[in-house]
Amino acid sequence: MKDLHTFGWYAARISKHLPKEAFKPVPKRLLGGLAYLCIVILGFLTIGFFPLHPFVNLLISLIIGFCFSGLGFLGHEILHGNVVKKPWLRDFLGAIAFWPLSTGPQLWRKWHNMNHHVHTQHDENDPDAWPTLEKISQTKFLNWIYKLPFFIRSLCAFASLGIQFTAHSIKCFTIYIRDFHPKKQPKVWIQAILPWGTWIGLLFVMGFSNWFFAYLLPLLIANFIVMAYIATNHRLNPLVPVNDPLANSLTVTVPKWVDVLHFNFSYHTEHHIFPTMSSKYYPLVKKHIKRMWPERYHEMPMSKALLALLKTPRVYYQQDDLVDPNGGKIYGSLGKGLNPENIQHKQIDGFYTNKKDTHIQSNDKSL
Repeated sequence: MKDLHTFGWYAARISKHLPKEAFKPVPKRLLGGLAYLCIVILGFLTIGFFPLHPFVNLLISLIIGFCFSGLGFLGHEILHGNVVKKPWLRDFLGAIAFWPLSTGPQLWRKWHNMNHHVHTQHDENDPDAWPTLEKISQTKFLNWIYKLPFFIRSLCAFASLGIQFTAHSIKCFTIYIRDFHPKKQPKVWIQAILPWGTWIGLLFVMGFSNWFFAYLLPLLIANFIVMAYIATNHRLNPLVPVNDPLANSLTVTVPKWVDVLHFNFSYHTEHHIFPTMSSKYYPLVKKHIKRMWPERYHEMPMSKALLALLKTPRVYYQQDDLVDPNGGKIYGSLGKGLNPENIQHKQIDGFYTNKKDTHIQSNDKSL
């Protein structure tokens, strides 16, 4: 607890070392979004008007899916106010960028900006935090899911990255729609319905075969790309009582050209310290974090982070550990014993869960 600090604490100490322009919006980022939008439209027209071989359509789907994810990353930056400052223009451009992912700008700002960023890795208040052992022990369906063999759950969880963003967006809509003022709720509903109406309408215009390659498959691809980042942002980190980005966030490393195309979304610890700063300046922020707190900063290649996710369970036990309810295997989290190079666990005897009690009796048999 003494070692944890808020994101404002870090920001105050890093800000003095940053240039003034780092705190200004960067409208030029919209040029990347315009390029993605043009490629998407061209892809739609090509699939819709030309009888191409399925393999060619598949290649176009991959390109469109990559553009969908790029637009999502830009929409994330726009709705943090890092690109334009005028609220109406911010929401308008953010709505366009998130249109392929069918997430409205007001819902996103409520779910992501106001809840996830303010309560990152808080077991109750962060909508993106994974459940604790106590929570799953109170749900019959989750109890059943976690009785499946670990490797089956891991493979299914990895495959489900292709739908997780869309599914979680719908879930967050059902959670937060009641939090909006009654006069604003119709606007939030419209922002949610219009994108889906567009894509369903496109189905009737293009026919299922072309629609599959033009939208459905690219949506799954975009979901997977976006969730590959989101899944590694925090899911290896512990739950924390203080919103400390160095404890609860992970920066992944990808090739430089990927960072350019994805608007530096890989710099996630940096983003949680300066959420309203353009990601253009996150490499500079990273330099100062590693100079000032090198022993607490978490980063690893994206491939290693995904592999670590595959090898560890997604249930928290006593905040610092990840536990497999089926078998009682406990893994440390980042900064709490997890070594991505050599993932090990403790085998716990006498492990069981039920609705009224969660109990671990440990002989600490390290493997």
